[in-house]
Amino acid sequence: MKHAKQLLVKKPGKHDREKKVLLGLVDFYIKTGKPVGSNTLKDAGFGDLSSATIRNYFAHLEEDGYLMQSHSSGGRIPTNLAYRHYANEYLNLGESLTDPFDKLRKFEGQEIAAFLQESAEELSKITNCATFLSAPRFDHDYIVDLKLVALDAYRCLCILITDFGVIQTEIMHLPAKLSTFAIKRIENYFHWRMSQCGPPEHLEPEEETIGQSFYNELMVRYIVGYSTFTDEDIYRTGFSRLLAYPDLQDMTLLTNGLSLFENAQSMRLLLRETKALNQLKFWIGDDLSAYMTNNTRCSVITVPYCVNHQPVGAVGILGPTRLPYRSMFSTLRHFSESISEALTRNIYKFKISFREPQQGTLYLQKEEHKLIGQSRLMLIEDKRKE
Repeated sequence: MKHAKQLLVKKPGKHDREKKVLLGLVDFYIKTGKPVGSNTLKDAGFGDLSSATIRNYFAHLEEDGYLMQSHSSGGRIPTNLAYRHYANEYLNLGESLTDPFDKLRKFEGQEIAAFLQESAEELSKITNCATFLSAPRFDHDYIVDLKLVALDAYRCLCILITDFGVIQTEIMHLPAKLSTFAIKRIENYFHWRMSQCGPPEHLEPEEETIGQSFYNELMVRYIVGYSTFTDEDIYRTGFSRLLAYPDLQDMTLLTNGLSLFENAQSMRLLLRETKALNQLKFWIGDDLSAYMTNNTRCSVITVPYCVNHQPVGAVGILGPTRLPYRSMFSTLRHFSESISEALTRNIYKFKISFREPQQGTLYLQKEEHKLIGQSRLMLIEDKRKE
């Protein structure tokens, strides 16, 4: 009988051990936020290495730009290069987590825009990061409510609410000072024009004239905005959650990081790249220099979402560079799967179509020329027909 050959277990080489030390240090620093010394790392799972060997690895990693020291006798902290290496190492592994988005997966309804906004809020709450999300334009939508809020004597805010949950605001200038009751009667006039369910009571002729003018103006603004779709709709939320991070307590650092949110075009570029690649992507620290004018200690992680396996938008989170990347990758993938499933099911169930941004085109199909919501016509008022 032939004896089975004994397999030799190859000891990890110096390079592999050095890489393992780097990943261990980054992992420890992400959890604690404290500079890591050789003895600390040895006690945190590297008992097979001596403190002197770990210090030697630290020195090499520092020379290569992966680590730095706040002062000569202090522990090491990872650089952006180290975070990138760590994130790349776990990009396609992540962590096996329970899906925290079961509620989103079970969504039923036509309020697609409201669903995406609520989803962004939920992601921000779970990740404790600022969140931004791009969306296509969902068609066959129509206005279901108009509300007026007086701002001062001669201005009011008009809030348009659509069947899909889109909320649009417009500032309207009043030709005369109106009371709160007059504003409410004009709002009731809007409801009458949309529903034809009976004219408002006690409406003064001046108020009717203002109501008619406002109604026509708001309808035209909505139709133009609805029909002309050259850039993705962007939802963003969760700015204040970044205040919880010690790394961003300095208001200059926080402001620099959030400056990305003041540049809608930069957000769109990040999300478009993710959607085009159809895969999760991250930017750490100066990776964002192409999208921001200031240096930042922030990171962005983005992931696409789909309708029927076709990417239609993307979502991103913004947080400090010291993020738990492994768990964040898994969380974002769960999020994408959950909203993709819910969107696909409801878009087919309610026969909702959508379109991507296009330059120089108008969406005004003949049968929707005046934004008909089947039996709910929203015609621009024309006194000549009365």
